[in-house]
Amino acid sequence: MPDKLNFTLVSPERELMSRDVDQVDIPGTEGWMGILANHSPLMTTLAPGMVKIREGSDEKRIFVRGGFAEISPTGLTVLAEEAMPAEELNAEKISQRIKNAEEDVADAQTDDKKLAAQQSLDSLKALQAAL
Repeated sequence: MPDKLNFTLVSPERELMSRDVDQVDIPGTEGWMGILANHSPLMTTLAPGMVKIREGSDEKRIFVRGGFAEISPTGLTVLAEEAMPAEELNAEKISQRIKNAEEDVADAQTDDKKLAAQQSLDSLKALQAAL
């Protein structure tokens, strides 16, 4: 039996998953990475996208809006800025959040606020595209 990867995914709101899995694919800012047990240690930032968790023939998908991933001898830990299981995603709610974010970009009074609002809008559009 092949080795299992100890995987944990947490967001500021909650721990979404903590279990042994076969493989996890993560959207790194440098590109997609497939992580198996015994992977070399590494730390990377995450781009907005779907984390794909494989256990046998089952696959679970969780959208992350940025964050960090740490691969160590003990496994993979993903610290997401925001994370939502794919089954909780609702196209109508996402469209409304995009509309609100577009208003935030238009209403921003400083460059810093405009940049933060634009980053939020970009990640929501990535979420919408991932659906």
